[in-house]
Amino acid sequence: MQFLNRQIPWPYPADGALTFLRDTALPAMRSGSAWHWSIRPKPEPGQLIGVIGLIDKPDENRGFWLDPGWQGRGLMTEACSAVTDYWFETLERPVLRAPKAAANLPSRRISESSGMRVIRTEDLDYVSGRHPSEIWEITREEWRRRSR
Repeated sequence: MQFLNRQIPWPYPADGALTFLRDTALPAMRSGSAWHWSIRPKPEPGQLIGVIGLIDKPDENRGFWLDPGWQGRGLMTEACSAVTDYWFETLERPVLRAPKAAANLPSRRISESSGMRVIRTEDLDYVSGRHPSEIWEITREEWRRRSR
């Protein structure tokens, strides 16, 4: 959780999810500047275990979180593949970029496995403070070559 975007309130308040959905996610979705999906286990679709979103913002097009108890099962890799395909094939965007803390090894592995590459390093702010970070990128053409 230490590498959550600094815009996320931390420690996470009891009404944090409601506030995020009401004040951030839904207005951005209505305006066509963001797309968000919940991640839920198939046997228990009422249980929220993560979120993934696409954002129409320079150098920050995809973000996600997954409950630590569900990590390491390939769920986020599957979700990233689906939303990346949506970004390129439905929204017809030319490039997808995703920032991440350099020390966030699980997130880096997801980007590596999907064919992304580091295009720039810089320090970014997270809930735990400022950390060395990387901006990862993949183009539509690169994605299509990998997924066909």
